Amino acid sequence: MTQTILTHELKNGLALVAEPMDWLESVAFSILLPAGCSRDPIDRAGLSNFACEMVQRGAGDRNSRQWVEALENLGVDRASGVSNVHTSFAGAMPSANILEVLPIYTDLLRQPLLPTVQLEEAYHVCLQEVHAVEDDPAQKVMLKVRSQHYADPWGRSSHGTEKTLANITIDDIRCQFDQSYRPNGSILSVAGKLDWPVLCDCVEDLLGDWEPLIPTDIKEVSPPKNYLHVPHESSQTQIAVAYDSVPYRDPEYFQARGAVGVLSDGMSSRLFTEVRERRGLCYTVFATMHSLSDRGAVFCYAGTSTDRAQETLDVMIAELTRLAEGINQDELERLKARIKSGLIMQQESSRTRSGSIAADWYFLGCVRTLDEIGRIIDGLSCESINAHLSQHPPQNFSIVTLGERELEVPVGIS
Repeated sequence: MTQTILTHELKNGLALVAEPMDWLESVAFSILLPAGCSRDPIDRAGLSNFACEMVQRGAGDRNSRQWVEALENLGVDRASGVSNVHTSFAGAMPSANILEVLPIYTDLLRQPLLPTVQLEEAYHVCLQEVHAVEDDPAQKVMLKVRSQHYADPWGRSSHGTEKTLANITIDDIRCQFDQSYRPNGSILSVAGKLDWPVLCDCVEDLLGDWEPLIPTDIKEVSPPKNYLHVPHESSQTQIAVAYDSVPYRDPEYFQARGAVGVLSDGMSSRLFTEVRERRGLCYTVFATMHSLSDRGAVFCYAGTSTDRAQETLDVMIAELTRLAEGINQDELERLKARIKSGLIMQQESSRTRSGSIAADWYFLGCVRTLDEIGRIIDGLSCESINAHLSQHPPQNFSIVTLGERELEVPVGIS
């Protein structure tokens, strides 16, 4: 199956990236706007997420209900979200409807109504998201370890807090929209059954005269990178561990990905086998890679009982440290099989692929085909991964625990 990546950059800086998947009857798009929560004022944290909610409450000549109904009538399965870097909007639909859907989202990008009358409703939606995090100890501890490990603002949660959300006014949201929703730095990716010349013309007509803006600078504050305990009355303890890795654009990213896969991909992985199966220490344990444009990290999690929390942390750290000793051929073969299975699944999903090519364009300025990624995976070897681990061993851990008891941590972390 031959893959083709098509690109077109508008004069205003917006990048259009597409991958035809003619064997499908669906098409999906992803829009990444440089409007992430890293630009939120400290006293109004959650502003980007609040704005994301408000821009979907009517746009152009459609009020909130009409905007939603127009998309539903076209069969759009839609989603939205805010990360540190981007505000994103995505949708999947029957392929014949893409040219009707894009004008509706153009109204969102360029002329949302931002109705003051719906500010209170949107506030309560955002507030419920804050409360949902507080009610989910696993999510809470993982957000805490990100803020503990990454420099601010890259470790922030997009949700803000109850206090900061209460500070946000409709004028703040309008200012956020005016300053952050811009074409330069934005990416529109499309995957599925599509007509590329027609798609290009449509996007040029809709967004070609969208005026670019000069972004504001972002200042970093060094992270604590140590041990933090969050008191929480519960019979369970949540444990999160982070350590530095390489970003997605680094030539050795897939070596690092292979090492983390040995740790955590599947029920034969080291963390699952050693921490959960052999010792029965926890009900869940995993490790995952995370990448920003210029840095990366591995984030690990375990959920366990209070009386077994110390042993769980000790064994986790021991397994992470032992990884630097290298992996073996059996582990590598299982890892390759799992990654290739995931690549095959991507070929069947226009939604997944549209998200992947948007991320590739952001991180790399180009898009890797699934065949290219497959060849990279085929080229992984124990020698190459072990060489990477010798240069980048898991160390200098950031640790966050959430539960009744503070734990003892390895020497050098306080």
